[in-house]
Amino acid sequence: MLTEQLNAPVPGGTGRYTAELVDALARTTPPGWSVTSAATANADRVIRLPRRALVALWERGLPPRLGPHVHAPTPLAPLPGAVVTVHDVVPWTHPETLTPRGVAWHRKVISRAAREARALVVPTKAVASQLEECVRVEVPVHVVPNGVTKLTGPPATDLPSRYVLAIGTIEPRKGFGLLVRATERLRVPLVVVGPQGWGGVDLTAPHVTLLGRTSDERLASVLAGATALAAPSLAEGFGLPVLEAMAAGVPVVHSDDPALVEVAGGAGTVVRRGDLGSLTEGLRAVLADPHHTVEAGIARASEFTWEKTAQGVWEAHA
Repeated sequence: MLTEQLNAPVPGGTGRYTAELVDALARTTPPGWSVTSAATANADRVIRLPRRALVALWERGLPPRLGPHVHAPTPLAPLPGAVVTVHDVVPWTHPETLTPRGVAWHRKVISRAAREARALVVPTKAVASQLEECVRVEVPVHVVPNGVTKLTGPPATDLPSRYVLAIGTIEPRKGFGLLVRATERLRVPLVVVGPQGWGGVDLTAPHVTLLGRTSDERLASVLAGATALAAPSLAEGFGLPVLEAMAAGVPVVHSDDPALVEVAGGAGTVVRRGDLGSLTEGLRAVLADPHHTVEAGIARASEFTWEKTAQGVWEAHA
């Protein structure tokens, strides 16, 4: 399995996916198979090339090749023959939320994977449907939902007693700027977990606490103390923080992005994308009664495990 994403400056959600999947594949290995990680560093098989050189080679479909069965957890893949995970189709549906260079690169590599890969793995039916609309897909597509790791711990003692939590890389697509305004209207503190991404999104405000990238232990304590989690994204392929919050017993307010609606399965409070009034009222309702969706959220999150994800990936390689 290619684990180069773990070496990226900002691994993001795809980094979490990569780390969890490689561990789950190792736990569920069928007879006659083995799992080997490969990357330019921090892997079982170290590819002795600079990261930029490796990317340039694989963009052109050139060696080094890694064997007959390769899983690429992002569209950066040694093609042809790899099974490739495509997490979303944001470069087509919401190109304004990415850099022009990012849009061009992702369109190129995803389109190529849709022609040349052994198969594609996508996390939701929403992504599968959108992919078919955006790209000519010539290979099998497997819908394999992500798993969720239940993060448990005591509530953080260095944060307010009541706050809205947001988790994710700080970039335009996440809708965190709107969330700052909504929580300001409601006079409730906002805590944001995640690294600063591209786009110059400035969330600085008196009521906002920016924690940056955190350990799972720290994230567990921040989740435990949250009154609600907000996921006001303009576009997602899955939305793992939604399930992480539900698993921790935290009610969720999420946008009407199709993938988030699919993943939440009716166990969250839905608001309109990009609509400050809708987001504010959704948060207001949950803050007034933060327990009414908790049991539904816990039940929904329990349906998603990394072992199930691994099994779906193994089937895509069969």
